[in-house]
Amino acid sequence: MHLFYTPDIHSEFYTLNEEESKHCTRVLRLQQGDTVYLVDGKGNLFTAIIQDANQKKCKLQTIEKQPEYGKLSYISHIAVAPTKNMDRMEWFVEKAVEIGVTEITFLLCEHSERRQLRLDRLEKIAISAMKQSQKGYLPLLHDLTPFTKFVQQSIQDRTFIAHLEEDATKSIKHYYDSGKPHCIMIGPEGDFSPNEIKAAYEAGIRPVTLGESRLRTETAALVACHTLQVLHEIYSA
Repeated sequence: MHLFYTPDIHSEFYTLNEEESKHCTRVLRLQQGDTVYLVDGKGNLFTAIIQDANQKKCKLQTIEKQPEYGKLSYISHIAVAPTKNMDRMEWFVEKAVEIGVTEITFLLCEHSERRQLRLDRLEKIAISAMKQSQKGYLPLLHDLTPFTKFVQQSIQDRTFIAHLEEDATKSIKHYYDSGKPHCIMIGPEGDFSPNEIKAAYEAGIRPVTLGESRLRTETAALVACHTLQVLHEIYSA
């Protein structure tokens, strides 16, 4: 399946942008009359026929629309403090999208080593991963959000904080409720500060452990993402 990202598709006819046109005609060598598929990142999958295989403006005609393509039957939200090395955070975004994640928020914490973010770069990586894994929904990516603000906006009984303190003894499976949204917070490389953990507790957020191993930030975030997917498969079976 040749899949292209077309977030602004609104009619029967659509012209791919220059980058996607080159990929379609020069890399994939598709020609007039060939079938391609389009996703808008909102769950709509379009079947389309190439009308003009122009290398800069490839023109298509849609012939079928399938709503809710690849819709996740669970809601998973990972809130993570970006690492100093952005390659590691880009890797997390790519793999989380492939596995299946609904939303990612980047946290600004007391121990954060990174206080700026190129969200546009991360969005491109998410789009590429969405296409590669043939999904129809592009996860929501939220720019750097102060820890306090995120805690205040969180859903108390559905948000959990993974940290390294001794009282984080239960895994997310003890709280998992099939059909409900779940959010797991992952701290920076220096972990959440005692003040942040206290503030989370006061907001009704409960601690969870991701296992006995001490994990890197991006590994912990991916483990949290995959754990929610596995729990959904187990409890919805």
